[in-house]
Amino acid sequence: MTIKKDFFEIMEKQFGRLTVGKALKAWRLAEGLSQGPFAKRLGISVQSLCDLEKGRRVPTPARAAKMARKMGIPEISLIQLALRDALFAEGFEFNVRLEKVS
Repeated sequence: MTIKKDFFEIMEKQFGRLTVGKALKAWRLAEGLSQGPFAKRLGISVQSLCDLEKGRRVPTPARAAKMARKMGIPEISLIQLALRDALFAEGFEFNVRLEKVS
């Protein structure tokens, strides 16, 4: 029997704990953008993007979903990371796995 591994588990084994900030920065750099144009694409200020990338702020699930839509990725992926970041900031260290309910 083959068990499909969780995306976060695979990435974190290789690169360490994945956060919204790390994901946004990696996406931005892969697109070859500075913070200004990327923040504009996401509809947020450059300071907000900087705070997110540095881990000083965690987006709400609604804001994470909005950013994901603008990036063209599944909303659930950034929502999960945002929830995990918020839980981690409060001292809880466990994964949040969500399924979209229709």
